[in-house]
Amino acid sequence: MDLTAVRTFVAVADCGQFQEAAAVLAVTQQAVSKRIAALEKDLGVRLFTRTARGAEPTADGRAFLPYARELLLAEERAAASVRRGRRPL
Repeated sequence: MDLTAVRTFVAVADCGQFQEAAAVLAVTQQAVSKRIAALEKDLGVRLFTRTARGAEPTADGRAFLPYARELLLAEERAAASVRRGRRPL
């Protein structure tokens, strides 16, 4: 699973809009759309319902969100475990 796509999913869920998530992630709205589409294809479900006001997580998106946050936290912890100065001698 592509963690960049997972990070993008969480950003869209938090922002409620693809455009705002793109600004937060410093990428284009097209890149956000492509990442979400790839993640949806990988999972085999729709994660968002696109509306005139933005994007709302579907039932599958709401179910996936806490696990997506856990994945990102695990990524941070894994990277921190090998950073210089973070391990006892």
